[in-house]
Amino acid sequence: MKWDALEEEPCSLSRTVAVVGDRWTLLILRECFLRVRRFEAFQSSLQITRHLLSERLKKLVRLGILRRVPYCEAPKRYEYILTQKGLDLYPVIMAMVHWGDIHMGDERGRPLLHEHKNCGKLFNPVMVCSECGEVLHAKQVHVHAGPGRRGADAA
Repeated sequence: MKWDALEEEPCSLSRTVAVVGDRWTLLILRECFLRVRRFEAFQSSLQITRHLLSERLKKLVRLGILRRVPYCEAPKRYEYILTQKGLDLYPVIMAMVHWGDIHMGDERGRPLLHEHKNCGKLFNPVMVCSECGEVLHAKQVHVHAGPGRRGADAA
């Protein structure tokens, strides 16, 4: 499997890693979910070079995860807004945040707390079965070949 051909693999995880599989892209997405929208704000928050930030933002726009919207005409400046495709990455980001809170935290506790606006309660993100609503655990899931899988013996 070649790194630059991951998007062509018949594996949803490989295709996703081709999009968000580098640290800067994940951190840019984190900032997007924290309501950062402007180039200078991304750069200031992440301490990333302009060139690298520009490359990652262009890729996210090209892939339809962000859309570039002008907010100033003179000079021309843009905001980067999550599309529905980008918003659909929220559970992925939250799962990584939760894992980091549990396994990478220190004695000070979680750096950010998440509150559900509808009920006003702080929460931990959990994955549930879309059919029965029960919390999912890795040892309780069986995987079967789907229609998009190439070859019956592929892993």
